Amino acid sequence: MSQASRRAWLAAVPGATLLPAAAQAAPPPATGTGIYNVRDYGAKGDGATLDTAAVQAAIDACHRDQGGTVLVPAGSFLIGAVELKSNVTLHIAAEGRLLGTTDGKQYHAIDAIPLEGDHTLGDGNWALLYAVNARNVTVEGPGTIDGQGAAFRSPGRGVPSPAGLSSHQRPYHLLCYRCENLTVRNLFLTAGAYHSVRIALCSFVHLDGIRIFNRVNHNNDGFHFISARYLHISNCDVQCQDDACALFGSCRFVTVTNSSFSTRWSVFRFGGGQADNIVVSNCLIYDTYGCPIKLRCGPGDRFENMSFANLVMRNVTGPISIGLGPMRERASGAPAETPGVVRNISFRNIDAAVCVPQQLPDMPFLSGYNPGEIKSCMVLNGVDAYIENISFDDVHVTFPGGGTPADAAPRAIPALAGEYYALGVLPAYALYARRVRGLSMSNVHFEAASPEARPAMVFDGVEDAAITALAAQGDAAAASLLRFTNTRDVLLTACRVLRATPAFLDVEGSASRNIRVSGGDLSKAREAVVFGPGAPRDAVR
Repeated sequence: MSQASRRAWLAAVPGATLLPAAAQAAPPPATGTGIYNVRDYGAKGDGATLDTAAVQAAIDACHRDQGGTVLVPAGSFLIGAVELKSNVTLHIAAEGRLLGTTDGKQYHAIDAIPLEGDHTLGDGNWALLYAVNARNVTVEGPGTIDGQGAAFRSPGRGVPSPAGLSSHQRPYHLLCYRCENLTVRNLFLTAGAYHSVRIALCSFVHLDGIRIFNRVNHNNDGFHFISARYLHISNCDVQCQDDACALFGSCRFVTVTNSSFSTRWSVFRFGGGQADNIVVSNCLIYDTYGCPIKLRCGPGDRFENMSFANLVMRNVTGPISIGLGPMRERASGAPAETPGVVRNISFRNIDAAVCVPQQLPDMPFLSGYNPGEIKSCMVLNGVDAYIENISFDDVHVTFPGGGTPADAAPRAIPALAGEYYALGVLPAYALYARRVRGLSMSNVHFEAASPEARPAMVFDGVEDAAITALAAQGDAAAASLLRFTNTRDVLLTACRVLRATPAFLDVEGSASRNIRVSGGDLSKAREAVVFGPGAPRDAVR
């Protein structure tokens, strides 16, 4: 029928109406694709009215309709605790902001997230946004989540915060527990009361394009993970007060790439559990005064198969620290514990500048520093077992110097694997290694910016090491460039002494043996090898 004939036919039919073709063909809305604007559920977005109920109502409606997008448009939406649910994308528009209320009564413990029985969960279960046993959850920007965390900082120990909550009741920006397929992207998170993003026992987690600025309170972590699996972090910028990327429990199958970090404490901190198959690459670490890479492996823990590559570090302390063993002295008569395992960890293409720690200018409270942080070095510290198969390739590190002859003097180092600074000022300015088996170093360069009486490296109980193309700076005030105590089966090839020093290698201890020095340029050392107390004269060839 032609268009003209159709019009004539409709004109002849009583009550007939000619509708546009698009209106006649419009299908009903598909479930799982709707957009739920929080303003449609009563949210005001004026920064003063509490919008918790409206935001929660929009999320609940989206979840009932099998998912979709909850839209936070332009405006400041003041909220307390809000639960995210399966198949929901929370989209915060560019001028949109979720503002955490400073009224502590608007937050609560999330009872489904247990605290007992697992010390790594014991830091608290309160949050601004949270998800429990959910799937396919996305939180995205380009908007902002502001926790107004300064209101949760207590003025002193035992003194309640202005928000009226205790330390472990402070809300995280985002807390997810036992979730699967979780995505957070293109979002600005700032001024948290506690950790910013805390993810526990979740799998298939994607964090991309997140900016975190979290320096208004103590324990302001950036990312904090507990037993997360298939975790991928990329293109993020984190400036925080505490650990920037903490991995506790059994974190496995993790990649971190193309990101930058700055913090008072650590960046990549591993604390307990069984962590393996970890790759960190192409990252910038700057203004970090608490050790960029810090692994603490206690009895029964296991860390293995980790790679740290293509990293630039500027203004950092103690750039790498690995501790294997008890964190504190065992009680008298306590039963022996199963030693932990640390093995197969590589550091490649790293350029680092170590400094004396400073006060971060944008942090509103003062930081104190220990002597071991002021004169820091890299540490491989095996206490009750050997750290195994560690490699350094193409690593260049400069240190501030300042070590004295008293700092360099041999001494008993506490048999603990606690924080790197807890051991005091160590007797090496670049690397202190104790009980390491299978150490490989190639194309490694160590320098000190000012006079330094400590050796560049001190090995204590190291076995099976191959060191190739080491270039290290000595000092006329240092007894030697390297000091080996009870160390055996070491090959030193093509090494260079960069500044005049009394000796290249000082060997001590009756267990030292089979140390071979081959080639290189040792001309700036007055002596190639000297022997200290107990060292057999045939220990070096």
